[in-house]
Amino acid sequence: MSNPIFNSGAFPDQFNPEKRQKRSFYMNDQGSVMERERASAPDQTYAQKYGMPGETGQSGQGGGQGSTEQLNRMYGMPDAAGHDTTPMTFDDVIRKTVISFVVVLLGAGASVMVGMVSPAAAGGMALVGVLGGFVLGLVNAFRKEPNPALILAYSALQGLFLGAITMFLEWQFPGIAFQAVLATAIVFGSVLVLFKSGKVRATPKLNKMFFVAAMAYMVFCLVNLGLMLFGGTSSMFGLRTEFSPWIGLAIGALAILLATYSLVLDFTNIQEGVAAGVAQKYGWAAAFGLTVSLVWLYIEILRVIAIIRSMAE
Repeated sequence: MSNPIFNSGAFPDQFNPEKRQKRSFYMNDQGSVMERERASAPDQTYAQKYGMPGETGQSGQGGGQGSTEQLNRMYGMPDAAGHDTTPMTFDDVIRKTVISFVVVLLGAGASVMVGMVSPAAAGGMALVGVLGGFVLGLVNAFRKEPNPALILAYSALQGLFLGAITMFLEWQFPGIAFQAVLATAIVFGSVLVLFKSGKVRATPKLNKMFFVAAMAYMVFCLVNLGLMLFGGTSSMFGLRTEFSPWIGLAIGALAILLATYSLVLDFTNIQEGVAAGVAQKYGWAAAFGLTVSLVWLYIEILRVIAIIRSMAE
């Protein structure tokens, strides 16, 4: 079981060693065609890995040196245009994740600039960002193939929301943006170090608990958002702080734990994807998963800090 962002057609089959086996055939010394199972190796052609039927050495029996070289050249030609066989790497995931976050920052900057002129317009951008981001998040999560344009569109919409909500809270609680960014970076770095050291790992039992809790939390967030939009609650954070800020802190702490574990799942899937040699294009799916988790983590930390600071006033 893996992060739902990845468990959507982008990675699962390619992570499964059994499903990475492909049917292949070869000709034995007696001239009979035999079938065997082998793991796919995108960095080697068929000719490079197994040789050609009738080829037994440099002398090229059963076809001659010339014919063997011609066949090797033919099978060693690049794949047809559009067929991605370059394996995904950690550097590739980092590069795509950086691109995604640059787009998030651009969207956030646009919201801040608009908000300085018209706070009402920034509020509208925040609403478009949260609703549009939710829709595109689901679309990207359930696509069989990652689409860079849709992933970057999601990043831009999330940026609109993050920029607007951060600006509003910064006006009310000066310095909160820096606090939230610093806390998010600390949590991300700590999880990465613990994961690399092997001290933190995803387990089937924790995965089940995570998915149940995450689904319940998503339903709560949607209900809470609806109440806030249609006047069902007058609290700044809706049901979270409607009755007591301590309830909001408890919910926020749970949400931060969920977002943190989501990062563990992201790291797990990326590690398995690189080890499995999945196609380079799936680096966009990895970047999308990390963007979702980090944006989620930042929002929860920002909200918790705001609740704590409102209690201290």
